[in-house]
Amino acid sequence: MSDDSEHEHACAADEARRRAGEAEALARARIAAGAQTVGEEVRQSGVIYGGLIAVAVVMVQGFLEASSLDASAKVGTIAFAVAIPLLAALVLVNRQEAFRGRRTTSVSVTLTQVVAQLAAFVGIVASFWEITWIAGVTFLVAGLVAVGVHSAGFWRVESPRPPATTA
Repeated sequence: MSDDSEHEHACAADEARRRAGEAEALARARIAAGAQTVGEEVRQSGVIYGGLIAVAVVMVQGFLEASSLDASAKVGTIAFAVAIPLLAALVLVNRQEAFRGRRTTSVSVTLTQVVAQLAAFVGIVASFWEITWIAGVTFLVAGLVAVGVHSAGFWRVESPRPPATTA
């Protein structure tokens, strides 16, 4: 092998090492960014679950003192009876996700999230309905609008787009 070819091989090896280092740094940055995203998702879920449990417990207290329950109070009580234990289980899953730094891929957990949040929402609507039907309808409509606002905001923040330029 000539000196020129040895030099070319050495240069090619150095270039390959440099590119591998850049690729490794990029991969580490992507992994770290993904972990931050998972952390934020886990924190948001924890706030949602904890808040729904708190609201459910406060609203159920009013039903505990009643001598008899009408239809909306029964619906609210049953919905909260479903929601509270499911939300508590989700809090525990949430803590495990936070500890491991990754979200679960279990279909049963996803189904539980839907059922628990829907049951809590039904319980809150029924509880407001028990006070006055206008409050129940108002909460129902406001809740649906809030889901739309959150979805639109989430989509706008999380959708890929070029970085904003400052003028």
